Amino acid sequence: MRLAISLFALALALPASAQTLAIIHADAWTMEGDQPVKDATIVVDAGRIVSVAAGGAVPPGATVINARGKPVTPGLVNAATQIGLVEVAGSPDTVDTGSADERTPGYDPGRALNGNSTLVSLARADGLTRALVYPSPSRHPPFSGEPAFARLRDGVNILDRSDVGVYAVIGGGAWERLGSRALQWEALRRAIADARQSLSAAPPSGRKSKKGAPEGGPHGGREGADLLRSVARGEAPLAIQTHRESDMREAAALASEFGIKLIVVGGAEAWRVADVLAAAKVAVILDPQVNLPFNFDQLGARQDNAALLAKAGVRVAIGQAGGAIHANYNAGMGLREGAGIAVANGLPYIEGLRAVTVNPLAIWGRGGGTLTPGADADLVVWDGDPLEPSTIATHVIIEGREASNRSRQDMLAERYRDAR
Repeated sequence: MRLAISLFALALALPASAQTLAIIHADAWTMEGDQPVKDATIVVDAGRIVSVAAGGAVPPGATVINARGKPVTPGLVNAATQIGLVEVAGSPDTVDTGSADERTPGYDPGRALNGNSTLVSLARADGLTRALVYPSPSRHPPFSGEPAFARLRDGVNILDRSDVGVYAVIGGGAWERLGSRALQWEALRRAIADARQSLSAAPPSGRKSKKGAPEGGPHGGREGADLLRSVARGEAPLAIQTHRESDMREAAALASEFGIKLIVVGGAEAWRVADVLAAAKVAVILDPQVNLPFNFDQLGARQDNAALLAKAGVRVAIGQAGGAIHANYNAGMGLREGAGIAVANGLPYIEGLRAVTVNPLAIWGRGGGTLTPGADADLVVWDGDPLEPSTIATHVIIEGREASNRSRQDMLAERYRDAR
């Protein structure tokens, strides 16, 4: 009896990701080529992709998912959202987006992520498996805090990694925080310069990864000042949310002067300085649905922004898709629709897929987002074109295990379907 109990306890302790899956008859978009691998068998074991091969064999005992000739892609990644921090914007007790602390730019929103949010399950049902969660403007201008990565696995714990960079906001009319955008740029430049000057006196904290970047637990355990030093060393990215052409020229100059990794978030007028951004190796996270200006900083908005940037050699990802409301409440649907709009306006199809899989992870320094041996087993089986809003994700696999793709909307529809 004791042996049976022990074996049962051991079985419960084994990670659910240890199961072996085989997705057969798939059009597998590996992200390595411009076309999918036809009639592919994708084998997943222990949370990793083992193989992707046309007509490949199914391992004995594997759980089989038949894709029936439909597309299979890596899990979608929203490059800029606040999912998990907002439930109902009009209810303050469900909003955890910003910091009122004036002492440090190191606000960590990852500690507030709520995997039980109905918005998380809705996004997961739309094929979203990871998301970069950014903080709102704080009282420490121009800094907002430290963005975090969420993994939309089942359960309350969706934090994947905190302190992945530093997030700042320039412009947008928020003058009460500091004043003219000239002062905002001066404060930002001074902070980076001070961080660089302090490097010799303050070695990086935490463990070292194989690539040399500081690591720790999910929250990293670093203060804002230490993270700024990581930016100054060129390890962590600095993200600047801004839209005006003149501000993006300043951003490119800052990246070139200090040799830092810089990301523009928003970038409604980025197409006007595509060559400048490409030369400075500045990546852009944008919303392809923006075709009319929300404010004067966005007067140059146009829907072929992504296509023009990609043509110039700028790495593009999609985030804040659908505007302030849909970026959270429809973070998966808005992402797919945005990528489809970008493709409809000149972005090559494969680049549209990369903008919602590989590119967000590369831009934020995470890596992955492919269907290749050894890659994380985050993937989605679709019943049609994933960039078509009417398409449904039939299977969502996160960390090698199939996650629920039923949302609260599904449950409500089932409950009242036969109501009279």
